[in-house]
Amino acid sequence: MKAERINVTESVLQYLTGHIQSGQWAVGSKIPSENQLTERLGVSRASVRVAIQQLIGVGVLESVHGKGTFLRDDRVETLLTGASQITPADCADIRAVLQFRRILEPEAAALAAKNATKAQIGRLHELTGRLPALRGQKSEFVRCDMAFHEELCRASGNHLLVKSLHEVFEQTVRNHEQLTQRFGEQDALFFHPMILNAVEVHNDNLARALMQAHILQNYDKV
Repeated sequence: MKAERINVTESVLQYLTGHIQSGQWAVGSKIPSENQLTERLGVSRASVRVAIQQLIGVGVLESVHGKGTFLRDDRVETLLTGASQITPADCADIRAVLQFRRILEPEAAALAAKNATKAQIGRLHELTGRLPALRGQKSEFVRCDMAFHEELCRASGNHLLVKSLHEVFEQTVRNHEQLTQRFGEQDALFFHPMILNAVEVHNDNLARALMQAHILQNYDKV
């Protein structure tokens, strides 16, 4: 079943990249919605979402809250090829992963407090509001948690930060699921709203400090 789902997701990804490479979707244009793609391709919405998130993660697509998903960069082959540099072996040590995040994410949060657009803040509100309803649903909770952190990096305005965190997250979903199962969901539920508030009021020092504390909580437990 798992292999079948991966193949479906890959087929959706091929459909999306094919339309981009052929020029059927121009840079800046809105691509079909998840519902439209689900109906058009006859696949699950989850498979469509995973494929779209992969392209968002490498900077090909951009999700705009309340408006849809847009083509940001048509260099899809180059960006996807460059997105596979970090391997599972690189991320085997979860403490090393959390050390990496302690270095990267507090500064990303501070930059987000300075640079976040209204659409990005809206997306962060959406993810923060969705998280409590996912309690007890390990995989869905972790995916939503990670999406918040990736969106915060995206709001920093620095594509290298987005790409770096996305690559690490792609290799550590199971590690983070294990952390959530072992230590609970409270840290994300506690810190995400406060980090979002700091970003929304453009308090970069507070956003940095809260993100540092958030990741340190997990690091100290491992």
